[in-house]
Amino acid sequence: MDNQIEHLLSLQAIREKAHAVFQLAEQGSLSHYDYHPERLDEVGDYVMGIIERDFGPDRYHLIPPHGRWQHFEVGGVPRISNLLDTWKKDGYDVKEQARSLIDLFFVSVLLDAGAGDTWRYKEPDTEEVYTRSEGIAVASLHMYLDGMFADQASLRKDIVHGQGLQALSLETLSAGFQAGKGNNLLGLSARGDILRRLGESLLSLPQFFGPSGRPGLLVDYILENSEGSLDYSLLWSILQKTLIPIWPSDRTHVRGQPIGDAWPLRALRQCSDDGSDPETASIQPFHKLTQWLAYTLMVPFTRLLSAPWANAELGTGLPEYRNGGLFVDMGLLTLKPEAMERGLQSSGGGDLPCFGAGDDEIVEWRAMTVALLDKLHERVATSGRFGGTRLSLPQMLEAGTWKAGRELAAAKRPETKSSPILNSGDGTLF
Repeated sequence: MDNQIEHLLSLQAIREKAHAVFQLAEQGSLSHYDYHPERLDEVGDYVMGIIERDFGPDRYHLIPPHGRWQHFEVGGVPRISNLLDTWKKDGYDVKEQARSLIDLFFVSVLLDAGAGDTWRYKEPDTEEVYTRSEGIAVASLHMYLDGMFADQASLRKDIVHGQGLQALSLETLSAGFQAGKGNNLLGLSARGDILRRLGESLLSLPQFFGPSGRPGLLVDYILENSEGSLDYSLLWSILQKTLIPIWPSDRTHVRGQPIGDAWPLRALRQCSDDGSDPETASIQPFHKLTQWLAYTLMVPFTRLLSAPWANAELGTGLPEYRNGGLFVDMGLLTLKPEAMERGLQSSGGGDLPCFGAGDDEIVEWRAMTVALLDKLHERVATSGRFGGTRLSLPQMLEAGTWKAGRELAAAKRPETKSSPILNSGDGTLF
């Protein structure tokens, strides 16, 4: 792999490229959006107000990083704590508990990339109905406990194996999600394809996941190859090696090499940050789902194994529709008139603009989201409003921006609670 492609797969490139786009925004040179910096303070106050509302006056230190764990607690049910209690009774030591959580989280995150506005899941135990990310979390938990991701020869159900994922049928996955006529889950087939390819990838990397392709064996590899603090860069490298081969084949390739969630962006053609390589200079990487997985996988190490992480600050804000929707709904970003017209035409008569997930309008929006989350975090971290607690970027995402984007969507579009800009993706991106 050449250096330019390797750079596009790095965390550093996500932030560097996004801030190059932000500089263009400050100059009024974006292709599809106008940036209104005078509204940034208002956005910051709104986000910090939500954080204070939910964690004030003295619980800011309890804010978790943005990750999957919290979604399993929807409805006030401590499902993960209950699961850990069960494993303790079964004699699992803390390392095996961490492996098992990694198994669950790995699959659950990769199944969750936007459920659409209409899908519902009724939990078998409680009969409660959940939607969106929380619904997918609860559904994936029950699929995991039912042995849907395990090798058929396994004596244990609550485990994930490469062969179990490879054998997963669309019918089984559909039944697990209670999906079907009248309860459509966006991109169901694509999600199944990703899990089957994940099984193949896990089995191809026994140095990380053992001969059975078990995601949880990542715990052993990370611990054995760390001295003192765990290295977030090592985790990132392993996840990229594992996940780049599993993404849909129609994503961007450079010189025949797939580069995952990274897309050509017209605005970056104005920049020359990649020197003389025109094929990579205009590509904006995001790797959003991999980043969210990385944030999620950190938590079992810290909570169960008391293992700290180094280099975690390399992670960026997540360029997805809740964070991005916050900036659009609050007027920090507005579509240019011609872009709005194209989006409304694409929506087929709908009230909201719609674009393809790889369209330039969506890629530019996501790049600005990454940069604006950094700018917002600077304000949050230095505000002095949280009792001496300096919130990390993942904590701000969890307690502030993601929640703010969701609440604004519910207030402005109560029937669908959708993003202010729609995308016609396949449910595997954001």
